[in-house]
Amino acid sequence: MSFQVVGILNVTPDSFYDGGKFESKKSVLDQAKKLVDEGANMLDVGGESTRPGAKPVSLEEEKQRVLPVIEQLVHAVDVPISIDTYKASIAKEALQLGASFVNDISGLTLDPKMPQVISDAKAKVVIGHIQGTPQNMQSHPTYQNIVQEIYDFFKSQIQLCQKYDIPKERIILDPGIGFGKTVEHTIEIFKNLKSFQSLGCAIMVGASRKSFIGKVLPDKGPQDRLGGSIAACVMSYLQGVTYFRVHDVWETVQALKLCENIK
Repeated sequence: MSFQVVGILNVTPDSFYDGGKFESKKSVLDQAKKLVDEGANMLDVGGESTRPGAKPVSLEEEKQRVLPVIEQLVHAVDVPISIDTYKASIAKEALQLGASFVNDISGLTLDPKMPQVISDAKAKVVIGHIQGTPQNMQSHPTYQNIVQEIYDFFKSQIQLCQKYDIPKERIILDPGIGFGKTVEHTIEIFKNLKSFQSLGCAIMVGASRKSFIGKVLPDKGPQDRLGGSIAACVMSYLQGVTYFRVHDVWETVQALKLCENIK
């Protein structure tokens, strides 16, 4: 199979689509098993909402949310677990518990200790691109040439990783759909996803049910964005993207399997 579907598992009360749905241990485990049964190749566990304007969560609260879940999941499901955090101490404990990926929306910029943590654990890392922070990223995102600026950022962060003995084979690049981008910026990224392939790393796209879909295809909210989410995955797949971070695993797997067979 030429693609990897990453199932989103948010253990947060305020995530934009699934906040508050999975708070009990049973509901988290049931959802994790459901995502794997539907075809998820990996689960991404997050304990702090990074939707636009989200309030930051204390270190201790985030740990209390995610670490027991990761400890439970590594024994309950047979797929790799990713910790979605930009905080090195949380990543370190999650990796010690058995997680094998760190999904850092800041691309290793918000915590200088993160590269060493990833290197020590020989983990894989998702380098996300963001302009600003979740609190202010959508206030007025501005670029001269968004594709070139993201490309240059990725190139710089790959070089940083190599200083810490993190090879390209363990690096995944995520252009950060919705993280400090307008709709126009997002469309430009989708048109040029192929340009990131020359960096020699796998690419991830996380567009699932995000607001740009509702601006291109006016809707009543995230619950109406399945069709747009699938279209974004298909367009990404056709440009060589291999990792897809989604809420709707079954539908995404079906769409990408068909693309794979036609291709």
